[in-house]
Amino acid sequence: MDSSYHYDAMRRAIDLIDSADGPLTLEGLAERMDMSPAHFQRLFSAWVGISPKRYQQYLQLGQAKRMLSERMTTLAVADEIGLSGSSRLHDLFVRWEAMSPGDFARGGEGLVIEWDWFDSPFGAALVMATERGICGLAFGSEMGRDVAFDDLAKRWPKAQFVQSGERIAPLFEAAMAGRGETRLHMIGAPFQIKVWEALLNIPEGHVTTYSEIATRVGSPKAVRAVGTAVGRNPVSYLIPCHRALRKSGELGGYHWGLPVKRAMLAYESARTDANIAEK
Repeated sequence: MDSSYHYDAMRRAIDLIDSADGPLTLEGLAERMDMSPAHFQRLFSAWVGISPKRYQQYLQLGQAKRMLSERMTTLAVADEIGLSGSSRLHDLFVRWEAMSPGDFARGGEGLVIEWDWFDSPFGAALVMATERGICGLAFGSEMGRDVAFDDLAKRWPKAQFVQSGERIAPLFEAAMAGRGETRLHMIGAPFQIKVWEALLNIPEGHVTTYSEIATRVGSPKAVRAVGTAVGRNPVSYLIPCHRALRKSGELGGYHWGLPVKRAMLAYESARTDANIAEK
């Protein structure tokens, strides 16, 4: 059973949890999901490694605020804990390079971008890559595949797009599994790239705020501009824009849909707690 099916089921569970008057039992949640308790238990344990009862706690709306109070990453001291620089992405080493200003100005003219859709823990994932590495990663569960494709493709309006799943599948699979070094080929204005570099300092299972990022990049009053730059991140999840929250603890926006952001935070928080418990 693929991971996209797991996400689709979890997405339905989010809606049920949000609409319930209080916590749902395993039996009650499974019944409303039209599954047996045993199957529902297996599904979520396979997806994230914990029970549905425990996972429900991570999906509740207050989880982001709890993460902000307990796992706030202060980017100003990231250097001291060894998380600095654009080479670190949670458990994954990344090598990236920016497209040249000429590529940016030409809208990707002469650039060949291969693309395809793949299953992921957060639904259908659109991957785009040049010969130098992954240049786009989007999620289509909330906005639909056509809209997601157009959103990424318009960033390189003059590029040639070639569907080529077999060639880029190994890149995507290795990146999501954290195997080896992932190559990224990024395009963005200098301020955006500074914001994306700051996002790379947030470890898995932790969060920070838009205002903290603004301070980190030397523009403490540019919180709104930071939010815009976060939303323009072309490789969501690999550069973890989902780990940026409002100072109040609210989720803020997410380019590919807030349910996807909540799922990512819950997934990572659950895995972090499971790893801590094992040590």
